[in-house]
Amino acid sequence: MGKILVVNYSQTGQLNEIIDQFLSPFDPASIERHQIHPATPFVFPWTTEEFFDKMPECVQEDIIPLKPIHFSALQYDLIVLGYQPWFLSPSPPITSLLKDPAFQSIMRGTPVVTIIGGRNMWLNSQESVKNLIKNAGGKLVGNIPLMDRTSNLISAFTILHWMLTGRKDSKWNIFPLPGVSDQDIRSASKFGAIVNTAAGKSDYRNLQEDILSTGLITIPTDILFIEQRAKKLFRIWANLIKSKGTTPAKRKRLVGFFKYYLLIALFVVAPVILFVYNLLIVPFSGNAIKKKKEYFCGVEIK
Repeated sequence: MGKILVVNYSQTGQLNEIIDQFLSPFDPASIERHQIHPATPFVFPWTTEEFFDKMPECVQEDIIPLKPIHFSALQYDLIVLGYQPWFLSPSPPITSLLKDPAFQSIMRGTPVVTIIGGRNMWLNSQESVKNLIKNAGGKLVGNIPLMDRTSNLISAFTILHWMLTGRKDSKWNIFPLPGVSDQDIRSASKFGAIVNTAAGKSDYRNLQEDILSTGLITIPTDILFIEQRAKKLFRIWANLIKSKGTTPAKRKRLVGFFKYYLLIALFVVAPVILFVYNLLIVPFSGNAIKKKKEYFCGVEIK
């Protein structure tokens, strides 16, 4: 087996656990592993102001300075890239890495497997990552998204508890634990075994089909519906905040408006719209929905 480069960013440590499990079937001698570190680390736990203030640059996929990563080679046989979606976009450290000319040179002509750890929305961020990999000349051959499987509203509530307190525990001992479940984190080893087999043969032609055959990757219909619309709204807000928030006070005010808009849209508006959508649209759109899910579960790009 050739040399495999594994790179990821993890703010909370959850993705590190996922990568650890994923790599367990591999020969450690074949792995070169690096973690990405922003030059100025993001705070954790977040304050609400700091969290929502990151949205505009994240959505517009601006780059940030990263601490240098010293790769041992100029080319690898496989790259495994782990990341989280922020505001339906790749987190800024991953965007910055994928736009870095040195890393783009390493990706050129190389198979890439992406591993995503997040709340429940990853479709738009993966589309961005697909494009960035393609633009660098890499070849996406597999994608493994591991998400919180609780409902959209509950997971939004529990993730805010985790992000704003730093505690990955049960809120009031009532709500489920936030984030990717321990069972799904452990399941990453199953995906690792599949990728390890493909890497041993240097044959990735059916890799994504083998990944999907586990039955562990699904796209809820309501998440598909939300993602198809929300990113456009996020871009409008990002442009507004960047263009009109020309002073710290103006930006803070606009970010505050966005925060309340998002919370109202998530907890008040979205449930009503989804109820109508599931009642009136879903029963008559089965084939179209199925095709969209098949596309997003795959590795090809439009």
